[in-house]
This record gives sequence, structure tokens and C-alpha cells, in this order.
Amino acid sequence: MTEIDAKTDALVPAWLTVPDIAEMLDVDVIRVRQLIKDGQLIAVRRGENRALHIPAAFIDGDKVVKGLVGTLTLLRDDGFKDEEMLEWLFTPDPSLPGTPAQALSENRGTEVKRRAQALAV
Repeated sequence: MTEIDAKTDALVPAWLTVPDIAEMLDVDVIRVRQLIKDGQLIAVRRGENRALHIPAAFIDGDKVVKGLVGTLTLLRDDGFKDEEMLEWLFTPDPSLPGTPAQALSENRGTEVKRRAQALAV
């Protein structure tokens, strides 16, 4: 869990709190915190009370967006920190088109993972 700067914060269109995510996934808050600890979700402290927030784009209905966990693993393996992963996921990429986060939500995870792997080269 990290603090983010205003630039990265502004890239993410919508945020959800840990209790919001727990309700959407129909799990308890402890499970959501475990997903964060295991690197399956990225959470940052933001807002005036510094509560944990997760990008809304990471959740699709009642599950984590398909391909997100693998993408986060690739980026982490490339040495990315949480804030850098958020910046990469939410910065428009004309070759996709859109952002990598949008592409994941549109089930274009293979394209996103290809670009994430290319970062290591």
C-alpha cells in the first residue's frame, strides 16, 4: 500500500474503498486485504482520511477484471512499484487504443500482457 501523487491520482477515473470492493465481490474486508497483500489488487492511501482505495476499473461486476493479476505480476517482475503500475495502467496507449486498464476490462488482456512483457526488454 502506497501513497500516490496528484498526477497519478488524477489518471484513475474512479476509486473504491476496501469495504466497497468487499461488497461487490461478496467477500469480507479481510479477504480484500489479503488480495492486496498477495499483489492481486493495488491499493493506495488517498483522500483526507488516508483510507485505502482501489481503482474501480479493477473490478468487473462481482470479480477482479480478467487478466489483471497476471499483468500486475508481469509489471512487478519488471521492477515496477505500485504507483508506477497505476500510472502505466491508466496512461493512454495509442497502440491499444485506450489505456491498458480499459483494454483489460474489454477482455483484451493478451494485448496488455504483450506490452507489459515488452517493458522488460
